Amino acid sequence: MSESHEILSLAEAEALIASALAGVGVAAPAAASVARALVAAEAEGQVGHGFSRLADYAAQVQTGKVDGAAVPICQRTAPGRVEVDAAHGFAYPALEAGITALIEAAQAAGTASLAIRRSHHCGALSVQVEKLAQAGLVGLMVANAPAAMAPFGAKTPVFGTNPIAFAVPRPGKPPLVIDLSLSRVARGKVMHAKKSGQPIPEGWALDAEGQPTTDAEAALTGTMLPIGEAKGTALALMVEILAASFTGANASPGISSFFTADGPPPGAGQFLLALQPADAAGFATRLEALLSLIEGAEGARLPGTRRIKTLARAQAEGIAVPKAYVEQARALAGLAPV
Repeated sequence: MSESHEILSLAEAEALIASALAGVGVAAPAAASVARALVAAEAEGQVGHGFSRLADYAAQVQTGKVDGAAVPICQRTAPGRVEVDAAHGFAYPALEAGITALIEAAQAAGTASLAIRRSHHCGALSVQVEKLAQAGLVGLMVANAPAAMAPFGAKTPVFGTNPIAFAVPRPGKPPLVIDLSLSRVARGKVMHAKKSGQPIPEGWALDAEGQPTTDAEAALTGTMLPIGEAKGTALALMVEILAASFTGANASPGISSFFTADGPPPGAGQFLLALQPADAAGFATRLEALLSLIEGAEGARLPGTRRIKTLARAQAEGIAVPKAYVEQARALAGLAPV
């Protein structure tokens, strides 16, 4: 481990983040929910959605951009439909309440959806869809974000990085989890590079003039490049329709920055779909037959394989967090430096 990092157990990390958020006035249930989500992302290697977000979240609570005392309003509006008003609070309490109701609805109705509006940054989608797979359901999640990606061929951002995640149960094995941003990388990775003083690889983003850049700060004022060129922005449009038009959330151009403390609440949206296999045993057999073809192919690996190994290592050994982030958290919590 580098001297610039500190090892924390997952429980220590959760307690520290919850204390830091409580230190800026976040209600205890919301602080605990946010802490669970950030540490879960950190544990699976998605550092752009972990500790690096804490200082931004705290600053947004202090300016009122996020309501740290908000209580999400969760309603089952039809047998297979759940709606949550996140009330301009953090996304994670809304997701926890909504997913609990979504699982119940899907197990009763076979298929159910969850629409969340007036929400915030929802971090690593993999963390959320895995909960559905652990309940024996096939899960799909999409979310929108501040405009950072232009329609293919254009220069003005219209779409967020608009991620998609999918999870499916595998009896006796960890769920198969797929989580991808529709930009070539998640924008959080660019912000993490900026905070760490590191350049970004070529091909991630363009600057404000539409030129390729390796400067993280220039990338954040420019546009992210999509995966698959026109196909990536077509998928981003599909996500936008589900996460904003369908849920009643703000469209990406109307979502304020997840990184800065100024501006109005983001009002972002998230949409989840849960499916219960009609024949769970038969589905599992067919799924494993398909996945075995991939696992048996020379040079191939299943999506999420690295994530499973990273998570297992974090659970056993803890996570290496940059000391700067740990010190920020301790200062917010009112704790003396170590």
